[in-house]
Amino acid sequence: MDKNTIIGIILIAVILIGFSWWNQPSEEEVKAQQEQLAKEKAAKAQAEKTAQFKAKQQQKTREKVEEDTTALFHHALKGTAQDIVLKNGKVELTLSTKGATVEKAIIKNYISHEKTIKTKSNDDDKMDVTLFDEKEQSLNYTFATKEANISTQDLFFQPSEVTDTTVLFTAKTGTDKTIQLKYVLGKDYMLHMKMSINNMGDLFAPSTSMMFVDWYDKCRQQEKGFTFENRYATLTYHKAAGGTDYLSETSEKVDEVIDDKIDWVAFKNQFFSAVMIAKNDFAEKSLMTSIPQEKESGYLKSYRAKMNAFFDPSGKIPSEFDFYYGPNDFRLLQKIENESTFGKDLQMQRLVYLGWPLFRIINRWFTIYVFDWLSRIFPMGVVLILITLLLKAITYPMVKKSYMSSAKMRVLKPKLDEATSQYNKPEDQMQKQQAMMSEYAKYGVSPLSGCLPMLIQMPIWIAMFNFVPNAIQLRGQSFLWMTDLSTYDPVFEWGKNIPLIGDHLSLTCILFCIAQILYSWMTMRQQKDQMVGAQADQMKMMQWMMYLMPLMFFFIFNDYSSGLNFYYFISLFFSAAIMWILRKTTNDEKLLAILETKYKENQNNPQKMKGLAARMQAMQQQQLDMQKKREELERKKNKLYGK
Repeated sequence: MDKNTIIGIILIAVILIGFSWWNQPSEEEVKAQQEQLAKEKAAKAQAEKTAQFKAKQQQKTREKVEEDTTALFHHALKGTAQDIVLKNGKVELTLSTKGATVEKAIIKNYISHEKTIKTKSNDDDKMDVTLFDEKEQSLNYTFATKEANISTQDLFFQPSEVTDTTVLFTAKTGTDKTIQLKYVLGKDYMLHMKMSINNMGDLFAPSTSMMFVDWYDKCRQQEKGFTFENRYATLTYHKAAGGTDYLSETSEKVDEVIDDKIDWVAFKNQFFSAVMIAKNDFAEKSLMTSIPQEKESGYLKSYRAKMNAFFDPSGKIPSEFDFYYGPNDFRLLQKIENESTFGKDLQMQRLVYLGWPLFRIINRWFTIYVFDWLSRIFPMGVVLILITLLLKAITYPMVKKSYMSSAKMRVLKPKLDEATSQYNKPEDQMQKQQAMMSEYAKYGVSPLSGCLPMLIQMPIWIAMFNFVPNAIQLRGQSFLWMTDLSTYDPVFEWGKNIPLIGDHLSLTCILFCIAQILYSWMTMRQQKDQMVGAQADQMKMMQWMMYLMPLMFFFIFNDYSSGLNFYYFISLFFSAAIMWILRKTTNDEKLLAILETKYKENQNNPQKMKGLAARMQAMQQQQLDMQKKREELERKKNKLYGK
């Protein structure tokens, strides 16, 4: 080690020691730190003392409430829980004598998918869907008396009048005071409940008119695709004044305040719902909670509804509720309101989401009617094909008009090139557009006549995008290689989630994207033949965008249902077939001859543009006039300053 190295080490040591000494606190600072530490210890001791005091007070309060409740319901606070089963051909409900509420709901005649399945087959599926059980759902009614709160979940009820569809639960006090809940199961999925109290009016304040309802449910994952099913799992509620709303299906919402009165609230997954309906509405300021769950948990969301419902302390008017435990079937939900005795327009069919107003109208008054009619005769996969063919037949005149407009522009391209050949400079593009529009007018061609028909088809695509994933009729239905049209059809699975792709490759999604590429290629090729000048250059950029779109669709639709992807695949297939047939049956020479005849007819009296094309031509002319004025102004300015 040389001398310089030793000196360097010494200097570093001196600097470090000096820095440490510099940061040592002074006597005043040490004293202040000690005082601060003493204060913190005192504050901590006081906080612990306060916490202990509060705990003792809370314990005393609990003991007092328990003492009051025990004195009032000493017969009902102890007992053994007993299960009472109500059932019909559609649903089986298990009610517990502790709390007197439904603790398990089984929906019959629907396949139950095991959430742990990692194979493509449905061999392990079983019949009947368990919507929830006692570990996942709770419902409590709380009555605020003058002295204490009475919670039904703490009470053991005595069952009586038990049949397959009815039961009467009674919680008795030491005297003649009782709480009764009577349940009647309808012929389908509706359960009616009537709650009343007897001889307890003196326990409540005169102003009491509400009881507190606390409903909790951990929503099971019922389908194979977690992400796809989770999109359609929502806490939905219906406003008493009309209209439905729901909490966000993607973000966490805790105790979201609902300002309006509501008459029902639903804990909904993609195809099944548990709904609670109040005859006298739930009051304003209900609190709703929806918390998304992890993918591998077996659950979609954790729901909770805290509400105030009508309650008559005198017992003269019972509190009445209806419960629906069943499928999200549009037609069924329409009919089920007839079983409700409340006489309300519940609009429960809104649990089947059909899209925004325009798309809802298409699905409500066209798609559902056609779907119902065809599904009585054909398998579901064939129904999708027939609906596609029907929609293609309806839109064929518009598609043909769009194609013929493009074909006319294609055969006129040489003449357009000749008419606009003098406008090759960038600053001449406006004049070039004007010349093109003028040439089109001479031949009676509107370049925009093909756009509107194609735009009209877009709402149909979007309407089907909303309809197919919510059609419970597709659930469990197989077609060709697809074992279940309501979920994805994996051609390959690897059991580990990869961002953007997931844990599988869907065959129908791949076919849809391939069909999209082929259709885009045919469309771009057709449009390329009619482009003039700079438009052809712009087309190259559009080509790349059109080819990238199927790739984007793959990442979006890989997790979507095979039924939806299959519909889009066959829709694109038939669109490509129609375009190919129109191309093969169109004689360009005859079409050009027709246009030439039209040109001669309009030679002295050119046909004017109409509609949107006319407005665009007017706008272009206005822009051209403004450009000329600017050029003239610039010329005068240069002349004035001698430039």
